[in-house]
Amino acid sequence: MANFLFVLSKDDNEAATRCFQFAKIAHSKGHKVNLFFIDGGVTWANKTRDLSIKTTTGDCPNDHLPYLVEHEVEIGVCTPCAMNRKLDEANFFTNMALDGGPHLIDMAADAKVFNF
Repeated sequence: MANFLFVLSKDDNEAATRCFQFAKIAHSKGHKVNLFFIDGGVTWANKTRDLSIKTTTGDCPNDHLPYLVEHEVEIGVCTPCAMNRKLDEANFFTNMALDGGPHLIDMAADAKVFNF
């Protein structure tokens, strides 16, 4: 099976929905999956955020992200990006943790990378 890394860098509902959807599909097919949030994408780590806003295709982040949380798919959250936005790790989903660029590069070295 393949190794996939999905990088979410935008605070954008459609980008997040697609990122979560494709990560869910890859994981459900048995592939190794990691996600990493950088820049504005770190705002998606906040579990108090509204995840029910529909995209133009009719789905939303809440259609896909709960699968990733339930299956404990690891999601790294860029530490300086989160700290500078005053995000509290206590409000992250259980499969998310602060992480750094060195780990992101290590994951990317052995993965097919998708950027959203």
